[in-house]
Amino acid sequence: MQCDIGCEKTRIENLIRQGIWSSGTEGVVLGVSGGIDSAVVAALATASLGSERVCAFFLPSAATPPADEEDVRELCDKLGLELQIIPIDGIIEAYRHMEGFVDEPYLIGNLMARTRMTMLYYQANLRNRLVIGTSNRTEYLIGYCTKWGDNAADLQPILHLSKKEIYILGEELEMPDPIMKKEPSAGLWHGQNDEKEIGISYAELDSALAFLEENNWKAENTIQEKVLALVKKSAHKRLPALSLAGTDPRSP
Repeated sequence: MQCDIGCEKTRIENLIRQGIWSSGTEGVVLGVSGGIDSAVVAALATASLGSERVCAFFLPSAATPPADEEDVRELCDKLGLELQIIPIDGIIEAYRHMEGFVDEPYLIGNLMARTRMTMLYYQANLRNRLVIGTSNRTEYLIGYCTKWGDNAADLQPILHLSKKEIYILGEELEMPDPIMKKEPSAGLWHGQNDEKEIGISYAELDSALAFLEENNWKAENTIQEKVLALVKKSAHKRLPALSLAGTDPRSP
């Protein structure tokens, strides 16, 4: 963090307020999953704008563990947020009627992530609000996110923070113990676990990324090499779409 926890919390809350003021919107729409990232963002948005200007949505699928809903309800009760629960199984089932549909966990997982973001943007449009994102720096740098899914948002208040820093902030914000102690999971299929899927622990990821950034992105061991490969492979997720826009002198 660039400053102490109290200073960091203030900086993020000011960013959220600035985003709302500059856009002329009335608040934010937030997807809450029962994980630490969305819990921290929910708390920061509530502190910044007030609970009445934060709309929380839980969008479960058949793969969502029942405990996640319990954790989301506890979080929203703690923050004074009105919670709406909208299952997405019916929408995903409709996609299965497409000709040539392939039912594989990776494909369905990305489809669910994009479906959830589509629903959040619908709710934001309906209420004249912005979608606030929950992506952290660790996952963003290695591309552990769905393009135009969970990494799509109008505001990304914790995108500059590592996973370790998210937990530090979570302690400061007094997040519920079940959320703080839960194994990170995107919940895109039964038994999915972030660290197992990535193949590296978050502690190792944070350490490798910190070293690579300080060492001009030159790896010195096998873990750093693996992390660097993930960063390079996922570069397209962090860059604007390739185009020839701007080459025409008539372009604005």
